[in-house]
Amino acid sequence: MGENLAFFGADEIRNFYLQISTNVRKLRENKGISQLDMALSMDIKSVAFYSNCESCRYDKHFNLEHIYKISKILDVEVGEIFKF
Repeated sequence: MGENLAFFGADEIRNFYLQISTNVRKLRENKGISQLDMALSMDIKSVAFYSNCESCRYDKHFNLEHIYKISKILDVEVGEIFKF
């Protein structure tokens, strides 16, 4: 490891979350599934919370449990969600 990876800028991390959210939205829309149906399938009580995660609004984002559930619901490999 030639680089010092100990520090990451806030913009870099935000872009990481934005890319994941964009991928989730595209995959969900391609499957024809609504945000409401995703939230219910993931046992998320608020569609607004799901929507905020999918758009990174209010610094909300998906966690690893969410990513796992999303991959199962959308029938995609987890790696598809993390593609850049």
